[in-house]
Order: sequence, then structure tokens, then C-alpha cells
Amino acid sequence: MPDVSVELVSNMMEEGKKPSVAAIQGLALGGGLELAMGCHARISTPEAQLGLPELTLGIMPGFGGTQRLPRLVGLPKAIEMMLQTRQQAKKIAPNMPQHQACLDVIEEGVLYGGHAGVLKEAKVFKELVVAPTSRALVHVFFAQRSTTKVPGVTDVQLKPRQIRKVAVIGGGLMGSGIATALLASNIAVVLKEVNPQFLQRGEKMIAGNLEGLVKRGSLTKDKMNKAMSLFKGALDYSDFKDVDMVIEAVIEKIPLKQSIFADIERICPKHCILATNTSTIDLNVVGEKTNSQDRIIGAHFFSPAHIMPLLEIVRTEKTSPQAILDLITVGKIIKKVPVVVGNCTGFAVNRTFFPYTQGSHLLVSLGIDVFRIDRVISNFGMPMGPFQLQDVAGYGVALAVKDIYAKAFGERNLDSDLVDLMVKDGRQGKMNGKGYYIYEKGGKPKPDPSVQRVIEEYRKGAKTMPGGKPVITDQDILEMIFFPVVNEACRVMDENVVIRASDLDIASVLGMGFPKYRGGLVFWADTVGAPYIYSKLSKWAELYGPYFKPSSYLEQRAKSGVPLSAPSASPQGSARSRM
Repeated sequence: MPDVSVELVSNMMEEGKKPSVAAIQGLALGGGLELAMGCHARISTPEAQLGLPELTLGIMPGFGGTQRLPRLVGLPKAIEMMLQTRQQAKKIAPNMPQHQACLDVIEEGVLYGGHAGVLKEAKVFKELVVAPTSRALVHVFFAQRSTTKVPGVTDVQLKPRQIRKVAVIGGGLMGSGIATALLASNIAVVLKEVNPQFLQRGEKMIAGNLEGLVKRGSLTKDKMNKAMSLFKGALDYSDFKDVDMVIEAVIEKIPLKQSIFADIERICPKHCILATNTSTIDLNVVGEKTNSQDRIIGAHFFSPAHIMPLLEIVRTEKTSPQAILDLITVGKIIKKVPVVVGNCTGFAVNRTFFPYTQGSHLLVSLGIDVFRIDRVISNFGMPMGPFQLQDVAGYGVALAVKDIYAKAFGERNLDSDLVDLMVKDGRQGKMNGKGYYIYEKGGKPKPDPSVQRVIEEYRKGAKTMPGGKPVITDQDILEMIFFPVVNEACRVMDENVVIRASDLDIASVLGMGFPKYRGGLVFWADTVGAPYIYSKLSKWAELYGPYFKPSSYLEQRAKSGVPLSAPSASPQGSARSRM
């Protein structure tokens, strides 16, 4: 069959003497809708969904869609189906050129006629297809669809078991969010707490979360009521006798978690999956006092758990393929993107990004303004800078993992007492409305000038950097924060904590908000180039110490010219060494 483009077929139908009618059922997206618009008429079922989502891939409709859609549904509706208005596009997606280009093409057709619009559409489409933004977004599109391909799990004819009832232990911010995600997807939940007050608080938070989903339009009131009917609170383990999975979501205290796992192993059915939401603690330590290591698995959600799309599934060397497959299946049911990773301190995401905050603290010790750092990182495309993120996440998390990271990462861990000083000054970030920023109800965060006294105290106590106080550009700020993160990503890949480099890209985008249009952390690092990253880290290591020391993986890739994302050719590159 000859290679005939959708554009040519659409034009032929539109210019044809015989009338053509498109019948639409289900999805008519992208080229499919453009083909339908080339017909003389369209008829669709009520549930049909129409759209031109090419902008999400860094391109735009390229087969006449920018010209036909405004003429069929009107300009306002057409723009709504394709993007935001021009000013909104500048505000929401300043680093994504396809939005402005699409508006330019629509404007061309409105001012000079459809033929001129189609000619400009074809020209601009070809330019966008080969642009870095499109390459990055297409990479993310396919990478996200590959995360559930797990060797030894999804390719060995195992069938997922049905998970009907899940017990969640701990009704705090994480536990209530996890319970919300399960309930909203019609999975029955038993929430266990230690006393009636905590249980009531947890139930109230779940109800509030569900109401929030209704307000966002992602849940109907009927489904909200159905979700609450699937909920049951508990103060003991009596309702755990028929659960298919337990997810522990209590505070990061090893003895407490070990005690809980000993209890649930004894009480829950033999098929029940025993999962923990820990973000840092070694799973082998969590399950140390049990005989059920094959059922123990990490279900690491990101806060808020009912909204954030990433689910980090952590396996040990003893976790059974069936347990992994079952949790992947649950992740899909509750509309999460599961990424299977190996068991180590911080797992994939938190381990890779532990230098993110530390690098920002180092820059502050060198005299760089906190709010300048946040501006640079936000302009790069992160949802917020590292200091605002620390305010939002809460200082308790940072203090809880401080000693864990120090013990695990040794000399590449940067010792900083900035958060301790913030707490000492009565600051708890967004929790009490006072951190690096001031948080007022209903208002946007505002830089707090009074935080400077804490910053000055930190600088006085910080270890003097051998390199002194250099002149640091915005590019230096960006690189001194992100290159150590890339360096740790290299270690994560070298140890096979992730199955493939693209899994780390998806985890960085969905778990940390790394800009999607840059393709994820490793994809972006490859566009920068391993030789450049290695040279800068080597220079900073000489000036400021081992925090910046390049990993052997990065050094090898820099000297060989092999991309960071390329699979290892060594026998150890089997995706099992740390799993």
C-alpha cells in the first residue's frame, strides 16, 4: 500500500464530489480526529471523546487540525481542545514552544485563510518534530509505558490475584492519602489507628480528601459516597483476618515497624502481601523479625498520596514475583504509575535526589541568596525551588532522614544544620505558616526577610569552604544543585537499583516534578553530556571536597563517550544486583 499521509487523505475527502461521513465511537484523538474533520459530516456516540493532544508530545496538529477545528466548533472551543490561550500558555508552559507555535498557525489561518494556515502548519510541524522538546516528551511518553515491563515478573505467565480488601496502618497524612486512593478505586479499606482520637482524625482526613477529588472533578458525589461505604476504622487487628494486603504507613521508627510486621504476619492470611510505605528504611530491616520475606514489599507513595501519580514498588532479593505483580496491578487500578526498584537506602527517587537539598544548602553557605536559588530552579522548570519544597514537605522529614543519609552515604553526604536552626527559631515551614517563606491562608507564599538572621547564623557555623566565596552565576547554581543529583543517579544505575534508565526518568518526573519537557533526569543529563558534567564535578571536588566527587560510572561514561542512559554491557547489568 502506498505511503499516503493523513493530510492528503483528508484533503481528498474534503474535496471529493461524493459526500463522506465519519462515524465516531470511543476515542478520536490526534490524526484520527483530523481524518474525521476532513469528511463532510460527522456522527458520534454520546460517550465519544474528541481531542488533539499532540501538544503533550511537543508538536501540534499537523494534518489540517489547526485550520479545520476552529471552523467546525468555533475558535474558543478549538483553542480549549488544543491548548490554553496565548497568555496562559506563556505562564503555564514558558519553556514549551509548541503552544505559542500552535496559536501562531491558528492566527495565520484566521487572518489569511485556510490554505495559508495549512502551509504554515506543515512548515511549523516539521520544525517541532525534530526539536528537543518533542524528543524529550516523546521519550517520556514511551518510557512511562515501559515501567510495568519487569523481567522475571511480567514475562513469566503469572496472573495477578484480585485485591479486594486492604488494611492501612496509620491514619496520618500518608496513610489517609493511601486509603483515599484505594477507596476512590472501589477497594475496601480497613484503617487501623492506636486510639479513637487518631482514628477519627484519619477518617476526617479521608472524607476531606474525597470531597477534594469531587471539587476537582475527578470523582462524582455518588462515587464518593460509595467510597466511604467501603471504609471501616479499627483499633485492633480483628478485621485483618481476611485482608489481601496490608500497607504500613507509620512514622519512620524501626522498632515500631518491626513490631507491626511481626503482628501482621501472625494475624493476616498466608496469601496477604505485607507492604510498607517507608521512604528510606531498608526493607530487610523492616521485616527482620518475620519469616515472610517473600511477601514483604515496599509500596512507597508520594505526598499527597491520593494525587501524586508515582508508586515506587520496592523489592528485596526475596520478594516473590507474585507479590510484585499484584502490587503493580493495584497501582494501575488506583491510577498510579508503578516503577519497580531495588532495596537500598532511599530507594530510587529519594536516594537520587538526596543531594538536591544538600546542594542548595552548600550554595547558601557560599553566600548565595535562598530566594535566588529558588528562582533559578523554578525557571528551569521545577514546580518550586528546594527551599520552598522543604517548607511544604515539612522539616520533620528532613530531620528524620538526616542521620540515615549520613550513615549510608558517608563523605558524599553534606552535613548541614540549617534545618535544625530553622526549627530552633520556631519555624516549621508551611505547617505553622513560617519557614523560608510566609504562608497565609488563601495567599501565595512570600519570602520572609526575617529568615536572614537564621541564614547568617548558619553561615557562621558552616565549615569554611577551601575555595572561598566565588562569583556564582545562575547557571552555576543550576549545575551545582543538579549535577550531584545526576552523579547519584549514575550510582543508582550502576548498582541496578532501577531496571532501566528511563524508569529513573519517569520517577524523577512523577515523583520530584522534574520538567517533563526535558525528558527526565537522565535524558536531560545526556543532552548536557557526561564529559561536561564530569569536568564540572571534578573541578568542584577539588575546590569544595568529596561531596562533588564524580562516580566511577560517570567517569567511565564521560571518557568512553557512551551515553549515561545506555545499558551496561557488563555481566552485572542484569537489573538484579541490588534487588
